Parts: sequence; C-alpha cells; structure tokens
Amino acid sequence: MESDVLTTVFLPLALFMIMMGMGLGLKIFDFKRILIEPKGVILGLIAQLIMLPVVGFLLASIFPLTPELAVGVIILAACPGGATSNVISYLVRGNVALSITLTAISSIITIVSIPFVINLGMQMFLSADTALQLPLLKTIIQIACLILLPICLGMLVNHHKPRLAAKLEKIVKWLSLSFLGLIIFGILLKERADLLPSFLQVGWVTLSLNLLTMFLGYAIAMIAKVDEKSARTITVEVGIQNGTLAITIASTLLNSPIMAIPAAIYSLLMFVTAAAFALFVRNRKIISVK
Repeated sequence: MESDVLTTVFLPLALFMIMMGMGLGLKIFDFKRILIEPKGVILGLIAQLIMLPVVGFLLASIFPLTPELAVGVIILAACPGGATSNVISYLVRGNVALSITLTAISSIITIVSIPFVINLGMQMFLSADTALQLPLLKTIIQIACLILLPICLGMLVNHHKPRLAAKLEKIVKWLSLSFLGLIIFGILLKERADLLPSFLQVGWVTLSLNLLTMFLGYAIAMIAKVDEKSARTITVEVGIQNGTLAITIASTLLNSPIMAIPAAIYSLLMFVTAAAFALFVRNRKIISVK
C-alpha cells in the first residue's frame, strides 16, 4: 500500500511538533539528573530499554498474530516513553523531573537501539525471504532528525526565551495532539476493512503490553526500594510508549500501515489505562522509602 499525505507529511510533522514541545520544557540540567537521582534514572532506563522489548517479543510470540502485526508490536516496544508520559506522571503525582529526564535520555538512546530491535523482530516474524529491513545508518539519521533535531530546537528556544517557550509549549502540545488524533483516525479509517480482525487480534496484545509493563515497572521499583513518587513515574514511563514514533516508523520508514495498527490501537488504550492508574493512586498516601 502506497503512502499518502497523511503518513508522509502530517505524521512526521506531528512527531516533530511533539518532540519540539518536549524540548521546550527541557533544560541541560534535566540530563544531569542521572548524577542527582542515579538509582531512579538507571532503573527506569533498564526497564524501558531492556525489559520492555523483551516483554514485547514474548507477547508477540505467544499471541496468534499475523507477521506484520507481530512486527508492529515490536516496533511499539522498541520506542521510548512519549511526551504524554510526562503529563500522566504529573497527574498521578509522580516525580515529574525524573519523568522528563527518563523521556529525554531514552529518546536519545533509542535513536540507535530502535533499528536493531526492529530488524531482529522482522527476522523473527517475517518470512526468511523478505527483503524488508531497516538500513541501520540511514534509519538512525532519520530518527535523529525526527527526535533529536526538534528536541534541540525546543531546548534552544527555552534557553534563550524561557517565557516564549512556556507559551509555545502549551500551543504545540494541543496542536500536536490534534494532529495525532487526526492521524490515528485516518490510519484506522484507511485500514477499516482489516480493522475489526486486526483489533481482535492485536488489541489484547497491546493492552497486555501496556498493563504488564506498568505492573513490572512498579514491582521492580518497589523491590529496588525507590520512593513512591519515583515508582509511579517509572511505572508510567515504562507503560506509556511514544505511539506517534511507532506509527511514523511503520507507516513512513517501512511503508506498512498494517504494522502501524498496534501503535494506533495502543495510543487509544493507553489513555484508558493511564486514567485508571491515576484514579487508583491519586488518593493514596505517598510513602517515602529510606
């Protein structure tokens, strides 16, 4: 299926705006937080960069998915936490500074890790004779342009014009969310003939990925005796992925709208589970772990 304006123009634009919006709220200090809160940052990064893809591969192998949908799940699991996770971390009264730091650092690291994880997924789930593969260097450069460039641009504005950055951040946030909603609707509409079977196939997988990673993230944080606020943040960061990036990779870089369906469905479900988590923890007493 050939790409259209929705996936070749609006989707990269929406991702660019989302990442720039995140950059508008970032400072160099956020990247130095690993020296201040090393335990929470390192634990969160391990959960995001290692545990999450492992869970994605297990679920894609266990559930009876078509090869394309299985790869779509792997694409989603390879992506970092999105800017949405920062908002949700705030709503659940988590450690917002830690959330911003984890999102920023994981977004940069996954520029390199995403092509390796996705190529492994395609080797596992697609037929051996398929020619579909992400060229590593080219993909790293493309993802860097979609992630690193807008983040740096936003940070530059925030550094020189903090008041302007604060105003722009709100505008960019709502504009990018509107774009994302339009894109998800367009992809689901475009694939409407296969939507119900695909939803029945992959809906449970994406929900399982979301819930299982949130549970494991919280459990690991508690076992490591991280404070309650940081535990909530790690839960959100591991459980809420950058669905826009996953959709962009599937639809634009791989030119496969079918592979984008798991991320599109996930992007809808994650708001429901995040709201449920927020309701669950909002009235709980914050426990300090010493």
